[in-house]
Formats: sequence, C-alpha cells, structure tokens
Amino acid sequence: MRKIGLALLGTVLGAGVGTVIMAAPAFAEERACRGTLRAVTLDNVRVPQGATCTLIGTRVKGTVKVERRATLVARGVNVVGNIQAEGAARVSVLARSVVGGSVQVKQGGAARVESSRIKSDIQLDANGRYLKVNGNRVGGSIQVVGNRGGAEIRRNRVDGNLQCKENRPAPTGYGNRVGGNKEDQCRRF
Repeated sequence: MRKIGLALLGTVLGAGVGTVIMAAPAFAEERACRGTLRAVTLDNVRVPQGATCTLIGTRVKGTVKVERRATLVARGVNVVGNIQAEGAARVSVLARSVVGGSVQVKQGGAARVESSRIKSDIQLDANGRYLKVNGNRVGGSIQVVGNRGGAEIRRNRVDGNLQCKENRPAPTGYGNRVGGNKEDQCRRF
C-alpha cells in the first residue's frame, strides 16, 4: 500500500510540475552583440556599453538597443521593431536595411541612415557629431532636432513631415519628397 501511495504522490507531483512549467510565460531572448553577426534570426539585440556590433543580413524579431559609447553598424538587416540608441558613439543603418518601427538616436555621436526602408520615423536628437540621412523610404517623419555636428539630408521619400530645428550648424540637403510638411531648417530641402 505504501508503494502505491508513493507512486500516486509522484504522479500527482509530476503532473503539477508539468502544469506549472506549461503555464509559465515565454520571454523573448536578448542577445548581447560584440563583434559580427551574419544571417541569423534573433529575438532582441543589445549592444553593450562601449562595444562594437556589426549586423550583416541579420533578422531581429524585436528591437535593437545600443547603449552608451557603443557602435552599431547594420547592413541589409531586417528589424521588426525599433533601433534605439541613447549616448551611443555611432549608429549606421545601411544597404537596404528594413526597420519595421523607428530609428531613434539621441544624445550620442554620429549617425547614418542610408538607402534603407524605415516604416515609422527617423529621430535624431541632441547628437554631437555628423549625421547623414540619405536615400531612404520613410513611412513616418524625419525629425532632426538640437544636433551640434552638422547633418546632411538628401533624396529621401517621406510619407510624414521633414522637421529640422535648433541644429548648429543648420543641416544641408536637397531632393527630398515629403508627403507632409518641410519645416524650419529643412523647409527648402
């Protein structure tokens, strides 16, 4: 009788543990990137403080976050979410990359977004080095605000607005097709 009771208890506990495991939420994994990642699919990517990450043909199902003093070079990537950088040394999104959300580079160094498709916005705020936004297809707006290293904005197709203000020196640019308004420092681009 004792063996049957223990066997029954083991079965009940095993079933309970199985239920707990099945009920646990699934968490997306975050991959820290130092070095180069090629044509792999990842949930989320984080470029750690001070690191350099090169993504070539990488697919990211979530978001790419670039930390302070870090560098991201993304070529031909497909990011379902956003590319977000605060205090980064440099962010480059190039070579027919596709970003399902926005590219946001704030309070950092240099940034380049060239020959890519950004389905939402490009936001470059309070950066200290040269910025380039050239030859992109943008589903939202381009906002270049309060930067101090100069900016070039050329040949973009923008569904929303092209907004530039409080940049020193003022950005340069031409040939942008904008569905909304060209405003402030970018009104003639």
